Amino acid sequence: MADYHEQQPTVLVLDFGAQYAQLIARRVREARVYSEIVPHDISAEEIERRQPAALILSGGPASVYAPGAPRLDARIYDLGVPILGFCYGMQLMALDLGGDVPHTDVGEYGFAELVVMEPECRLLEGVPETSQCWMSHRDSVGAPPAGFLVTARTAITPVASMEDPGRKLYATQFHPEVAHTEFGQQIIRTFLHDIAGIPAVWTMVNIIDETVTMVREQVGTDRVICALSGGVDSSVVAALLHRAIGDQLTCVFVDHGLLRLNEAEQVVRTFRDQFHIDLVHVEAEERYLSLLAGVTDPEQKRRIIGEEFWQVFFEEATTLEGVKWLAQGTLYPDVIESGNKTAAKIKSHHNLIPFPEGVHFDLIEPLKALFKDEVRAVGSELGLPDEIVQRQPFPGPGLAVRIIGDITHEKLETLRLADAIIREEIGAWDTQRSVWQYFGVLPDIRSVGVMGDERTYGHPIIIRAVASADAMTADWARLPHDLLAKMSNRIINEVEGINRVAYDITSKPPGTIEWE
Repeated sequence: MADYHEQQPTVLVLDFGAQYAQLIARRVREARVYSEIVPHDISAEEIERRQPAALILSGGPASVYAPGAPRLDARIYDLGVPILGFCYGMQLMALDLGGDVPHTDVGEYGFAELVVMEPECRLLEGVPETSQCWMSHRDSVGAPPAGFLVTARTAITPVASMEDPGRKLYATQFHPEVAHTEFGQQIIRTFLHDIAGIPAVWTMVNIIDETVTMVREQVGTDRVICALSGGVDSSVVAALLHRAIGDQLTCVFVDHGLLRLNEAEQVVRTFRDQFHIDLVHVEAEERYLSLLAGVTDPEQKRRIIGEEFWQVFFEEATTLEGVKWLAQGTLYPDVIESGNKTAAKIKSHHNLIPFPEGVHFDLIEPLKALFKDEVRAVGSELGLPDEIVQRQPFPGPGLAVRIIGDITHEKLETLRLADAIIREEIGAWDTQRSVWQYFGVLPDIRSVGVMGDERTYGHPIIIRAVASADAMTADWARLPHDLLAKMSNRIINEVEGINRVAYDITSKPPGTIEWE
């Protein structure tokens, strides 16, 4: 099967350990150009074989003089491929090509005023004489290599940008990829479209068309099964595969009874009634509750739920005849985190399938080249409802990790009702989707309260709402007091057994977003 980079003009982002490597790749894609992240030590021969339309050298935490600092195959500069370096990438470019990168005791971090010195330069074309940029460096270029023109500076950095159009080499000491750089995305678009001449053809329609073609080539007349959870990734996989192969797809929805209010019904309604997909709905709540009875440790809950999911799934899958392929929702960040040699390995591949003995299916991963925001956009283009496409992050074990202590049917119903009120009220207020995630937590405690003339001994509900860009860090959302009061009143009045509501004002770190 052909791969994405064989059908699209591709920009390769060489990763020198940057915290922003994925962000660079996403910014390129926002300019409607396909991008991939590759290790910094990729060879010139491999670059030639892949024939990228351009290269971007990321930043990185190291000094170019540090022992073992990541380096670049210097022959890459002579391939004639347009190259843009950011921060460490600029310093390395200068050092490799004969420039001066002196050690300095004065770093530059955060906002800086960028002054364009050469208004006729190519990379900064259209950028005002002064604008705001984002810096994060200690070393910097003192003198550029021969043939380079210094095009911008800041108060601390004399060479904030440089270029050699004859060799198609461009670099900035600042970070155009971060939102804090005022004209950053414009600079990236200028490099991609005007300098490298790459057309803006990476669109959702093209992604869908190419994926459909590739899936048809890969699958042929075989049957495919998809483990449908109702989350964004598996839902988009199901809709995309149905577009490609129609009745050759069967989706197995293991309903563990741990979803939010009405979500199971919505999954069935969307995929069976709207998309007319062959859907096997396994109602397994009692089976899960039996296994979870008395279990309070969150990791044990996760293990039980994860193992049982695949147990139930494969029980159903093996009853279907002629199935060769198993579809899963691997995304591009999963691929990066599983195989990047430069950045620290954050986690093992979370989509690895534990095939039982004697059972095997070939894997098909139609989303493996996409970031999460692209997956959502593809889902919308395919006609999935916003309730699924814009669904907030939700843990695989569902409400089991938002109930502190043991899991019972009564606790699940209590949390579902309270959580539905929280999501309804914040959703109505947050029309711009400024809050990353919000939900309810049911702790394993009771407290005394008074309702009417009676003393109560009920559970509290904790409201959790956070603002974040990527869930790596998060801050508690500053919700209006009137909104908090409305949620509290509704929860206490409408949810039996709840007599107190609290709001979690812990950031991440030191806390986590979830309560498990």
